[in-house]
Amino acid sequence: MIRLANNDFFQVTPELEELSKLCVENGKIEKDLYSKYDVKRGLRDINGKGVLAGLTEISEICSSKVVNGETLPCDGKLYYRGVDVEDIVRGFIHDDRFGFEEVVYLLMFGNLPNEEQFRQINRLLAKYRNLPHYFTRDVILKAPSKDMMNALARSVLTLYSYDRNADDTSLPNVLRQCLQLIALFPVISVYSYQAYNHYHKNKSLIIHSPQPELSTAENILYMLRPDSKYTKLEAKLLDMSLVLHAEHGGGNNSSFTTHVVTSSGTDTYSAIAAALGSLKGPKHGGANIKVVKMFEDMQQNVHDFNDEEEVSQYLVKLLHGEAFDKAGLIYGMGHAVYSISDPRARVFKGFVEKLSEEKGRMEEFKLYSMVEKLAPKVIAQERRIYKGVSANVDFYSGFVYSMLDLPDKLFTPIFAIARIAGWSAHRMEELVNSGKIIRPAYKNVHDRIKYLDISKR
Repeated sequence: MIRLANNDFFQVTPELEELSKLCVENGKIEKDLYSKYDVKRGLRDINGKGVLAGLTEISEICSSKVVNGETLPCDGKLYYRGVDVEDIVRGFIHDDRFGFEEVVYLLMFGNLPNEEQFRQINRLLAKYRNLPHYFTRDVILKAPSKDMMNALARSVLTLYSYDRNADDTSLPNVLRQCLQLIALFPVISVYSYQAYNHYHKNKSLIIHSPQPELSTAENILYMLRPDSKYTKLEAKLLDMSLVLHAEHGGGNNSSFTTHVVTSSGTDTYSAIAAALGSLKGPKHGGANIKVVKMFEDMQQNVHDFNDEEEVSQYLVKLLHGEAFDKAGLIYGMGHAVYSISDPRARVFKGFVEKLSEEKGRMEEFKLYSMVEKLAPKVIAQERRIYKGVSANVDFYSGFVYSMLDLPDKLFTPIFAIARIAGWSAHRMEELVNSGKIIRPAYKNVHDRIKYLDISKR
């Protein structure tokens, strides 16, 4: 157990409590000023549409179509480099192979790989999957963190010190760094969890070396489980999750962060660490954990999982802040862009049912399906929201991870293991186009005041 030399150092004192009140008192901006100056809070307009801040060829999110000059919501679609993600999934499922490595190639290089290119990307990732000598001992095991995203970000920043060409932003060097990080994220994440489990939970320390012949998804399960065993369906579902989380447009918070930080000219490790900091935020990367915890609470408080009326009553309580975490949210429902459906949730659902059967958890799956059906109606009735509300990818991904016996501390790192592919593609795109440093405007709304000598204040 790690102990601080000074236990008061990280404590909030009464003095800080008082000073923080000044931050609120002198930092609060009146909400009507945002409307007065036409500020798009969150870089979105009042309809939730994002402000156009850049151009990208990496991915496209479609949630509406124009019919007779009118924009109407439609079933969501997601394209990687112009290719429908649902077609990508159908392709590698039909060929009975893993898809994440194919998607890495597509996002990074712009085309679907042929057989030789597919073997090439697998060879490169296998080559880069080993951490520098003593890195596990000196970095991961010496300072285990209770938060795996913190451990991942710290390790990424520390890798800078091991790289003789860390500041070289030439495209071949950045490509090398990105491919290495894509390969190493699973290793760092799993090893960081094993260190936490050992030093903070007094469990056995298990360090399995990654296997070059295994896919990314297989290696995660191989390194994580004490016996390194997993079923084909388990690995396939984890692989599909990585594919569906690999990229989601340049405007999502962490990808936009990658563009912003890359535009400053900084090194790869700093840019990716910044993206990790963004993804760590519960508004971005932590929603699937909330979904799982919400359903655990639901199962404790709903007596009959087949009773639609009782389930609906629980959902109403959620919206009224009377159940679970009292936040007034039904986690996993709704999305900033999609309205009628999230294609990632649509793809997930059929395969989730298969895993539910294998794991003997069909009753839970039926409850998830019922909530997916009832929640939009309850939200429309209670919130008077008539914009379509549907299950998003987080709705099912947490359930999948729980069935795979993945610890919830790894839920968000797995998101990062997938999304590093998209971040890397966005970093390369920003460098290729070598635009200006990204610097949006903020309008000052404070009155100007005269400086007073300290004795007169």
